[in-house]
Amino acid sequence: MRVLVTGAAGFIGSHVCSRLAERNDVIGIDDLSTGDTSNLDGIDLEFIHGSILDDDALSVASADVDSIVHLAAIPSVPRSIDAPAASHEAIATGTLRVLEAARHLDDPLIVMASSSSVYGANPELPKHEAMTPQPMSPYAAAKLAAEQYCVAWSHSFGLRTLPLRFFNVYGPRQAPGHAYAAVIPAFVAAALAGEPIPVNGTGEQSRDFTYVRTVVDVIDDALERGVSSPGPVNLAFGTSTTMLDVIDRLERSLGRSLERRHAPDRPGDVPHSQADHSLLDSLFPAIVPTPLDDGLRETVEWMTAHLDVTLGR
Repeated sequence: MRVLVTGAAGFIGSHVCSRLAERNDVIGIDDLSTGDTSNLDGIDLEFIHGSILDDDALSVASADVDSIVHLAAIPSVPRSIDAPAASHEAIATGTLRVLEAARHLDDPLIVMASSSSVYGANPELPKHEAMTPQPMSPYAAAKLAAEQYCVAWSHSFGLRTLPLRFFNVYGPRQAPGHAYAAVIPAFVAAALAGEPIPVNGTGEQSRDFTYVRTVVDVIDDALERGVSSPGPVNLAFGTSTTMLDVIDRLERSLGRSLERRHAPDRPGDVPHSQADHSLLDSLFPAIVPTPLDDGLRETVEWMTAHLDVTLGR
């Protein structure tokens, strides 16, 4: 199979490329605004340094591919609040460009990364796909627009699409060393550096964390079996873990206590997120999620080996 991966040099994209390159021809495109080519070291792929917003670069990257894994985005809720127009362009307009490129291919499958953030202010738990989305940030609104473009292009042009709502993906290669870092790499980096753990709000916010290898398992299986969906699909497994519990787990893993430093809540962050995974289970019955303690241990091991790099030293 010939597969295009957008956002190939990013945290999730590089893991996807590594797996798919084991038995497919992989083309990766990334503008390197948040990704890093070092993530692709040792992976057998054709890499194009370019933006999905550049029609010429995207046309070259997507030529004659059988499938597209669309991960390119400007990640993070806080980053979108600082630059909402850029977030919209990268996520919503970028997805439109990818779908238009796919429309001229021979029946491709497009797997697209959406986000649990689309549920936003809707308080119902667990989050199921039939719920009314209530985005609380420009990032969430752009992801909702992007997944709905997939649905619309499926109906209008017969494209096979699979919009997956990622829930708090974590693991090796996820960068902690910037102001928009996700919670687990930020916690692990602080712990390894001997600094206080930065906790927004009370720390009672809860998340359904998903290890990156499990995400790759789902995407790989989708491509192998040609799995599509008429609507978005949650990619998480119904767990609920508070920020304080993550710190407790890190303390057990490291064998020492960790100091906490509380700060105000971040604008746009939802208080609780937990997936209803019944649709995912029906589409991917063979997928077994990685337990949080196992994923944390592997993340700590990787960050211990790469701490100077990940903190930008």
